[in-house]
Amino acid sequence: MTQLFSLPSGPIAGTTDGSGFPVRRVFCVGRNYAAHAREMGRDPDREPPFFFTKWAETVVPSGTTIAYPTETANYQYEGELVVAIGTGGRNIAAEDALDHVYGYATGLDMTRRDLQSQAKELGRPWDTAKNVEQSAPLGLIRPASQVGHPDKGRITLTLNGQLKQDGDLSDLIWPIADVIAFLSKLYRLEAGDLIYTGTPAGVGAVVPGDEIEVTVEGLEPTRIRIGEPASE
Repeated sequence: MTQLFSLPSGPIAGTTDGSGFPVRRVFCVGRNYAAHAREMGRDPDREPPFFFTKWAETVVPSGTTIAYPTETANYQYEGELVVAIGTGGRNIAAEDALDHVYGYATGLDMTRRDLQSQAKELGRPWDTAKNVEQSAPLGLIRPASQVGHPDKGRITLTLNGQLKQDGDLSDLIWPIADVIAFLSKLYRLEAGDLIYTGTPAGVGAVVPGDEIEVTVEGLEPTRIRIGEPASE
């Protein structure tokens, strides 16, 4: 059978042979920073972690010009730390969770916020708001063997050079190990899965021509540009 498409892959820092990290699935944690949870009108002290998904095809590398999507007038950025799973498992204990991590990267969860708000009001899924072409930009993946397992460190997002998001990984409501343990109760995690771990407060809208940069201490930044809507 002819292969119709190939899985997207995330670039790995330090490789020179063109190899990458094959992306299997993309899981995202909702409202995992207290200030952002309050920004979105929720009480962060009373919610267990919850997740939504994106297709692997939404992942694009840093440096991409992404098209402004259709059917929205409020496309927003969310800068995040991304976990790349290297070893699968189900019902993973929190104390063993970090052994399943291949590495870490910076990334973006781009969101059609107006469609998300409509979905919330109607009690509907967030798919059309979150699962959007080119909506999961991903920076270079740095193996955990090189950077360890970050549990603190500054995470920022700038829009056209202006600081918009400024947080610290220590502010995560559910740390990385807990996120992996909780998610592995719902799904069997597999090598190639990515987990976008949530965003600090300060989310906002973009327009074509805007340039975004996400940084996390110890990792390569993710940089993208917002392009015009796709013509086809």
